[in-house]
Amino acid sequence: MNELIPLMVIVPLMAALLISAFSKLNKVTKIFAFVVAICLPLIPLLSNYGLHYFGGYEPILDNVTGMIYHPAITYSFTFLQQIFIGAVGLLTFLVIFIYLTKYKKVSGPYLFLLFLGTAAVTAMMLTDDIFHMFVFFEILALAQVGIVAASSIDYSYEMALKYMVLGSIGSPMMLLGIGFLLALTGSVNVTDIAVAVHNGLVDAASPVFLLSLALIFFGWLYASGMPPFHTIKSGIYSKAEPHGAALLQSFTVISMISIVLIMFRIYASLPIFEVLIVFFSILAMILGVSLALTQTDFRRMIGFLAVGELGFIGLGIGLGTNFSITAGLFQALNEIIITALLFIGFGAIVNATDEVDTRKLGGLLAYHPKVAIMLLIGGLAMAGVPPLSGFQSKLMLVQASLSCGFPEISILAIMVSIATFVVFVKTYYTMFLKPKPNDLDLEGKEVPKAMIFAMGVLLIIVILLGIFPDVVTGGISNFVGGIL
Repeated sequence: MNELIPLMVIVPLMAALLISAFSKLNKVTKIFAFVVAICLPLIPLLSNYGLHYFGGYEPILDNVTGMIYHPAITYSFTFLQQIFIGAVGLLTFLVIFIYLTKYKKVSGPYLFLLFLGTAAVTAMMLTDDIFHMFVFFEILALAQVGIVAASSIDYSYEMALKYMVLGSIGSPMMLLGIGFLLALTGSVNVTDIAVAVHNGLVDAASPVFLLSLALIFFGWLYASGMPPFHTIKSGIYSKAEPHGAALLQSFTVISMISIVLIMFRIYASLPIFEVLIVFFSILAMILGVSLALTQTDFRRMIGFLAVGELGFIGLGIGLGTNFSITAGLFQALNEIIITALLFIGFGAIVNATDEVDTRKLGGLLAYHPKVAIMLLIGGLAMAGVPPLSGFQSKLMLVQASLSCGFPEISILAIMVSIATFVVFVKTYYTMFLKPKPNDLDLEGKEVPKAMIFAMGVLLIIVILLGIFPDVVTGGISNFVGGIL
């Protein structure tokens, strides 16, 4: 077993607890948080692929049935986990770096929530135990609520409370669905459940099995912010600190793909499963870009565009082929990077202007050209403009739709990408290119260098993945081939 695998969860979890306990020591807390944040993207890069069995309980062979059972909580670490955990680790480092440089005295509870959320999504990505996944899904929900409530933005408490109330509905429904799977199979290990289903030990047409799908699917809609939860999801983005929103959207993407891949392994034999995924994904794409077009608060606009981009991810998963799932997972990686770039970039504008209403802004290009250029490239990447990374993943999704015999979906994906381009260009022109309003004071207001640095790092990744997509798509394809 590779002992570095559990450290991906243990390190941020222990860091969260220690920071919470010793938060009064401000200087020590800042140094400790910075050092741990540096380690987060390094641990997955240094770890070898493989499995880790907690408690040392190896899989057991049943000599009667010839089946292998997994009595221990199992963590599986492959190339897919490596790139996504590495991406979240890098983003956590950048967010904490921005936070530490912005405030002289840091909040221990806020850093606790950032590290706790990172530990939770890492565990969700690694685990092969569906109940273990649910436990960290609940921890993640609480961390997200806390990050929003801890922000200094008006009505953040109200938005956090709304999200928590909805979670009190979505989470128990998912747990009930997991309970039905346990009753049917006698296991919470995803591999064991999938083997039981595929070997005919579970009646895939039974009402209990179908009900478990409905309940877990509803929980997945809540976790990912897909319709009907798209409004509340974009709302928590707009009420969090900009750097916090950048991390929150990565939490959303990771929880989305973690849960949907588990569902795919268990329910892929049901034709209704892929139909549901595609339907809600298309709905998210249409609603996300449509609602973004009506926004004057650019934070809410990016939030709705992020929801629309989730639809592209779900579309790839729902089509169900090796190529389409690879495209969907590549799109997920791109969304983590691109949307974080946009949230941090627009957060820099908030920092420099104390304004979020696009109607009250203008002429920012002359004052903040670095931010303007990087935001422009990030927006073009989200819209799928070549040769950036967003273009590569969306091109793959269009090709996948065509190869699956759905040219209508390909056309829809292209239209949504064009609409995304229109939304962003409209907002960009209003903020950066139109004449500056007379009552807008921009003199002497600088953008924090930490934000410029973070945007630069993310922009480099966007450009490199656009030029060299095979660096990640090959490994993702191999992973997908292993679960089909």
